[in-house]
Amino acid sequence: MIGYLDLVLRLVIWFLLTADFRPANIIIGVCVALVLPRNRTLTAALKDWLHVLWEILVAIPQAYFEAVEIMLRPHAKEDIVMEHVKPNRTPGLIFLDIFLITFTPKTIVLKYHENGLYEVHRVRRRQQAKQGKRAKVKRINS
Repeated sequence: MIGYLDLVLRLVIWFLLTADFRPANIIIGVCVALVLPRNRTLTAALKDWLHVLWEILVAIPQAYFEAVEIMLRPHAKEDIVMEHVKPNRTPGLIFLDIFLITFTPKTIVLKYHENGLYEVHRVRRRQQAKQGKRAKVKRINS
């Protein structure tokens, strides 16, 4: 089942890049998705995939809320925090995690470190910045 989810993710990325749904491009996309290397020793649980997809669905209204909030209230404080990658993540799930973090307007992943860390840039309001030390420590340890 998980192999199919990886294949579907690769096809979705292919169609987003090409924006072409002609039969020839679909065949090329399936061939590319099958030829790309994959790590068969790491298999993601279906529960992890469903959890990430649910988080993406929840992030959509959050992204709109944050966009309006940035327009109405100034966000002058910036910081860079290191967040841990959840354990036993496949490359597909890591991609979806990065997509989820970057999808909201207040955060963007600057770099993925191979030792299991995301470097995340955040913008915040000044009131939130006063509580920044606690939030930063909490984010790193979570």
